[in-house]
Amino acid sequence: MFRRKLVPIAVGVASLAVLAACGSSNNSSTPAAVAQVSAQDALATATPIKHVVVIYGENVSFDHYFGTYPNATNPTGEPKFTAASGTPTITGTPSVNGLTTALLTANANATNAGNGTGATNPFRLDRTQAATADQNHAYTAEQQAYDNGAMDLFPKYTGNGTSGGAGAFGTTGQVMGYFDGNTVTAMWNYAQNFAMSDNAYTDTYGPSTPGALEVVSGQTNGMQIVKSSKSSYYVNDGQGGLTMINDVDPGSDLCSSTTDTAMMTGKNIGDLLNASNITWGGFMGGFNLSTTNSNGTTGCKRSTMSTVVGAATADYIPHHNWFQYFKSTSNPNHLRPTSTAAIGFTTVPGTTTVDPANHEYDTDDFFAAVSAGNYPSVSFLKAPAYQDAHAGYSDPLDEQAFVTKVVNFLEQQPDWKSTAVIVAWDDSDGWYDHQFLTPTSASFSTADQLNGASLCGPVGKQPNGLAGQPVNGRCGPGTRIPFLVISPYAKQNYVDHTQISQASVVRFIEDNWLGGTRLGGGAFDATTGSINAMFNFSGTPNTTPVYLDPNLGTQVSTPPQS
Repeated sequence: MFRRKLVPIAVGVASLAVLAACGSSNNSSTPAAVAQVSAQDALATATPIKHVVVIYGENVSFDHYFGTYPNATNPTGEPKFTAASGTPTITGTPSVNGLTTALLTANANATNAGNGTGATNPFRLDRTQAATADQNHAYTAEQQAYDNGAMDLFPKYTGNGTSGGAGAFGTTGQVMGYFDGNTVTAMWNYAQNFAMSDNAYTDTYGPSTPGALEVVSGQTNGMQIVKSSKSSYYVNDGQGGLTMINDVDPGSDLCSSTTDTAMMTGKNIGDLLNASNITWGGFMGGFNLSTTNSNGTTGCKRSTMSTVVGAATADYIPHHNWFQYFKSTSNPNHLRPTSTAAIGFTTVPGTTTVDPANHEYDTDDFFAAVSAGNYPSVSFLKAPAYQDAHAGYSDPLDEQAFVTKVVNFLEQQPDWKSTAVIVAWDDSDGWYDHQFLTPTSASFSTADQLNGASLCGPVGKQPNGLAGQPVNGRCGPGTRIPFLVISPYAKQNYVDHTQISQASVVRFIEDNWLGGTRLGGGAFDATTGSINAMFNFSGTPNTTPVYLDPNLGTQVSTPPQS
């Protein structure tokens, strides 16, 4: 447990001092004790939530993690998952829109000859197969896999196999693989104890960088080229501007590519939080370039070995860093905060000096700040890359070690009672998912192929861009992804079917702290669904912690030491 300290309060944020009687009631000379309230807890919010922590993972489709939920195979020697059958406090675990018997045994991807030797039904990936190949998850390839809504060309367009693998695992058919509760055990346990959605989507088709932008800005239009040797990461929006559709490094980061970088010109949620003096931070694994890992690596090349994958990867990946794409919220040189007490603040507390970190920190800084009693109102966390779940260099076993570390830690804090942890993902990696939505945001660029050449979605449905005119390159909703809410206020053992997207995270923050203020400029926060149905704000919060073993993902009675 950690002791709370009074946090220095930013300009415009009022503190509270609640007086409580101290000592015997008949001793009038005993001074009253002062219960100090942090800047974050003092803020007025629309719900009881005073702290949102967004853990943003990499490259997982809903069916890839939850396709057979809540039914796990439970082979001997692997962590077991058992669906709740019903108790006085927990109802039986609900089913999800997952893989039916027909989809598992007579899937269109198995019968479409276009998939060649990769044609296969969905198949279970064992815990021993946690390290997989990275699938093709480009904007165009994902549209082609969905094949005008037939969803039958995943092996052909997005599939990759692990070299040396047997059967479908070693072919493009690997894209049809899914894990169950014996491998993604922690995620299934969080779903059963808290709330999840089976109807969450990427806002547009495409990979990591568009997904990173959507969850903080609801927008991929308004891109500006900084350096360019290729054009595969953007399209002309049809209004004289550019829309980002694939990965590219931020132009304001000394760790970025020397050949291809870009910046965004719209607003992000950090801009709105700054305008209201609300503490927040983007916490990226590997962002502190002065840290030296146990293997001697440091700076932009700091790396960590994954024993599951059998290789080391750089901790920090620039094209995953949400806020570096915006001049207003970037920290190009990875400057450090002046102190732990300054984390989350625009200016150094008690002064008018701008803190050099500009809200951009390392994940280590998150744990340090919260431990010191300085718990930002809004925190976006990205694990060191080997723990972010991205197939090819990470995996679900390393991912659950990070997620459980964060949640186990937060459940021990005084402010757990007013915390909501959102676990979401930036894209599907191209992994098979059987659910398709007809796009409500259309696009007709040369990169669009969902409904034919240069076609994605219905005519007349192009969304507005930053300039208020219909633009190309934002076709969506894209692919279905998992989405979890872990909180004392989360509905217990609950599956929500409300259609939501990555921009729903922005919407929740705006509604809770900012009176519903929106980003504007055609951002999807104005049109996406709400995540409020996953909460019960009218009842008594269940503050009983659910501690999970970081290696097995199974529930334990006491918090593991990390």
